[in-house]
Amino acid sequence: MRKIIAIGESVLDTMFVDGRPIKSFVGGRIACAAASLGSLHLPCLMLSECTTDAVGDIIMNYLSRHGVDIRSVDRYPDGATPFSAIFPSGSGKQIVNYGSYPKTRFDIVWPRIDEDDIILFGSLYAIDLPQRKRLYELLKYAAERRAILIYLPGFQHGIGYRLTKVMPHLLENLELSNVVIAHDQDIHDIYPGETGEEAYHNHIEFYCRNYVHLTRSLGLHMYANGISLPAEHPATDNLLGWQAGLTAGIIAELMERGITRAQLAELPSNTWRDILIAARQLAERAAASDDNCL
Repeated sequence: MRKIIAIGESVLDTMFVDGRPIKSFVGGRIACAAASLGSLHLPCLMLSECTTDAVGDIIMNYLSRHGVDIRSVDRYPDGATPFSAIFPSGSGKQIVNYGSYPKTRFDIVWPRIDEDDIILFGSLYAIDLPQRKRLYELLKYAAERRAILIYLPGFQHGIGYRLTKVMPHLLENLELSNVVIAHDQDIHDIYPGETGEEAYHNHIEFYCRNYVHLTRSLGLHMYANGISLPAEHPATDNLLGWQAGLTAGIIAELMERGITRAQLAELPSNTWRDILIAARQLAERAAASDDNCL
């Protein structure tokens, strides 16, 4: 049976207003997308790492509660599970990250990967150096096994990460990918000064034709397919839940329609349009949830 393998951070986010914490929630588009997929009763495994501390327990309980298989999460005993403090700052936000890892990173039990399984990966986790080597080995193996690789190149907005040293890793990820999903802000962070369409033609199209671009108003574009879906409702304040829900919706549609890697290469525009419409509906439901998922 086909399965979904999600690879990403395990992090707990906490929002602060006027110096006081007002809300904590499991962060990361990939973890939240995995939770929605588990809630849809789709077979989804999470590959990640966190400490055997109380914060790690909160994240693992969240994933398990939503039906995600967490057997391939590395629960290391020494360190601290990542924790992000988020502070509103003018029109944006300031993010302060905490946490510590052991010297040996991403010491996970690799799951079996079969043809047409779906691998979801991305964010800083897929390009940063400590765990990059093992993660890239897994991605290459998945591509050799003819799995479908879905890449989210964006990362937590507001952290001011310098991409120059890891840009080769980002390009390697694009080369392996079958579908890429990114938001306007992701493109601004990675390719400053370029529109989504410019970034697609200048950087992404050469590696991956299937690119789903989200505008700031949450409209959707697939430039190669000529698809443009304007936003139906005012943009939500919960961008994390919306993006995670959209990603989960696309994957759920690929699974439920039985679309294979071979079919994905030449998927008709009308099929892609139907997939995106259905995925957008799931995104709106996820964004309305306190858990950022179904």
